[in-house]
Amino acid sequence: MNAPYGQLIEAEPGIARLLAPNPSPYTATGTQVHLVGTRELAVIDPGPDEAAHIDALLAAIAGRPVMAILVTHTHRDHSPAAASLRERTEAPVVGCGALPLADLGPGAEAFDRDYRPDRVLADGESIAVDGRTLTAIATPGHTSNHLCFADQGSGALFSGDHVMGWSTSVVIPPDGHMGDYLRSLDKLRTRADRIYYPAHGDPVTDPQRLVRGMLNHRLQREAQVRRRLDEGDRTVEQIVAAAYPALDPRLIPAAGASVLAHLLDLQERGLVQHDNEQWKPLA
Repeated sequence: MNAPYGQLIEAEPGIARLLAPNPSPYTATGTQVHLVGTRELAVIDPGPDEAAHIDALLAAIAGRPVMAILVTHTHRDHSPAAASLRERTEAPVVGCGALPLADLGPGAEAFDRDYRPDRVLADGESIAVDGRTLTAIATPGHTSNHLCFADQGSGALFSGDHVMGWSTSVVIPPDGHMGDYLRSLDKLRTRADRIYYPAHGDPVTDPQRLVRGMLNHRLQREAQVRRRLDEGDRTVEQIVAAAYPALDPRLIPAAGASVLAHLLDLQERGLVQHDNEQWKPLA
């Protein structure tokens, strides 16, 4: 991605993107905010609530009516700007529901505590913007409230963090769920979307191929976790050390969360057990 921060770049007619200045090991170069429409707009995943970023978004909107601020999920790099943008444009916040953060323990720190949607979209519900129909596709897994948005006329899918253009998505329990994530990937695999516009990374121009590869990658990782258990590893830390050699230390917590998500999924399927702080395979 060569776009400088705060500059609106046309991806195709009626779809443009603006890169937020929030790079990190988990966001790549930052959050891609998508503007859909020409005469009137939908803003998808408005990003962090930072004054300079909000000003850049308003400059990109350029006085055009914003019909909806769409949110795929409520991680803090995606939804916090929604409240400020709603105040400045009077557009409703539409999309995923808010999460019961009290149930998530320390994991709640990753989520936007102030997110208040005006309308929650269920799977298959649509909104109309500038002659386009944007349809919510429920894709839980990365988070339990994750949605993608399909532009039915153009064949574009705004994939949020479910499918990204630079890395696989991290699944962090207790809200993230590996089984749901795999089922959501399989759901997208059966669709015929032409292109994905993710919130991080470049557009995905061969989405079905990428999704198949992501499914295979997760199945290979599951097999690796089971193999480590068979070879005597009993903790998440032991499995991460063996399965992710030479990993960037900043990403070790994410790798541990992914391994834990696989173990919890295997436990639900009756393939492993957790006993006395140790994970063990079941015969």
